[in-house]
Amino acid sequence: MTYLTLKNGAAAAALLALFSAAPAMAELPEPVRAMIDAAIATGDADKVATVLELAKTTNPDDTAEIDAISAEFNAEQQQLAAVEAAAKEAEIRSAGLFDNWSGEGQIGAFRSTGNSSNTGITAGLELTRRGIDWRHKLTGLADFQRTNGVTTREQFLVAYEPNYQLNGRIYVYGLGQYERDRFQGFSSRILASGGVGYRAIDTDSTQLSVKAGPAYRKTSFIGGGSTSNIAGLAALDFDWQVAERVKLTQDASALIQSGNSTYISTTGLEAGLGGNLSARIAYAVEHDTNPPAGAVKTDTLTRFTLIYGF
Repeated sequence: MTYLTLKNGAAAAALLALFSAAPAMAELPEPVRAMIDAAIATGDADKVATVLELAKTTNPDDTAEIDAISAEFNAEQQQLAAVEAAAKEAEIRSAGLFDNWSGEGQIGAFRSTGNSSNTGITAGLELTRRGIDWRHKLTGLADFQRTNGVTTREQFLVAYEPNYQLNGRIYVYGLGQYERDRFQGFSSRILASGGVGYRAIDTDSTQLSVKAGPAYRKTSFIGGGSTSNIAGLAALDFDWQVAERVKLTQDASALIQSGNSTYISTTGLEAGLGGNLSARIAYAVEHDTNPPAGAVKTDTLTRFTLIYGF
């Protein structure tokens, strides 16, 4: 579907014709008129505002006429923006299951300390689909090392998180997660959670969201046996676009339960390399208050990865 925008040639031409024919322009000096016409033809709202302000400064007697032009231009902008938004919403509502997905893939190396101290390969994939009210997020991450036929690092995680927007800032979420890390002492750890989230900051450069809710976790141990617990989950997600090509991220979560609580913090710094390619360094700390026998409480992991966004 083709969207209408101010930069659309036909729309800009029609808008220019409208203002050129408007009686309010008739009394303006011809050079001023030409300057305003040229600004309107660009479809750049900031440029139009600057030109109109200069026109008022140099032609104070025509302020009322210039204000009328400004009001009409802004009304046209709002109308075109509404048409564009409606067209975009219609496209999203008619999209198929496999449409409107975006994401990123990453591959690189890691360095770990704690239950294993080694260097190996890391790979990950993140997919996001944004609708009108719903957002779906799929995450996969794997760290692996094998030396002389012996596996010394093996960690896998997959997660699915749907969000439903209640209003501009509040949403409800669901979370299903599976992870395996035999060097931490468990063959599988399954987590299910649901609750409420809040977008505390949501600007072009900075986003901060927090969420909390009840959770259920089942852990199956390498040595046999399993535990099932009701828990509470709290998490935050912070992104800051420090510069055009530099982004700082901070994710943290706390899963609190009887027996063994888990706290995770991941700090990342990402630098754009050009196009869809970027590089990231991330430092993660995971602390279990009561890990399985033979495992230490705290693991750290440093990842160096190349990322391709799509």
